[in-house]
Amino acid sequence: MTAHFSYMRAAWSGMTLLTLYGTSACHLCDAALAELSPLQASGVQVREQDITESDELMQRYQLRIPVLRREDTGAELDYPFDLNRLLDWLRDVLVEEG
Repeated sequence: MTAHFSYMRAAWSGMTLLTLYGTSACHLCDAALAELSPLQASGVQVREQDITESDELMQRYQLRIPVLRREDTGAELDYPFDLNRLLDWLRDVLVEEG
């Protein structure tokens, strides 16, 4: 966990749902999921979507995975990302407490 996140008490305004597009055999997808772990512990919900289940998703994401999508805005973030980049990307739903 980075210093930026560990010193900040974070609360999420409303329901924050993210979808991680990837495949079951993708080591980068596993790494992306690990970066999301601190956010999930703070209440962010992450849904994993295997792109091999849909021709449309395969066409859209096969050369980009893993890709993280915000369900509230539709914004997408391609890997690689770290926790600080994720926090910046989610800044509008992050509220500092204290």
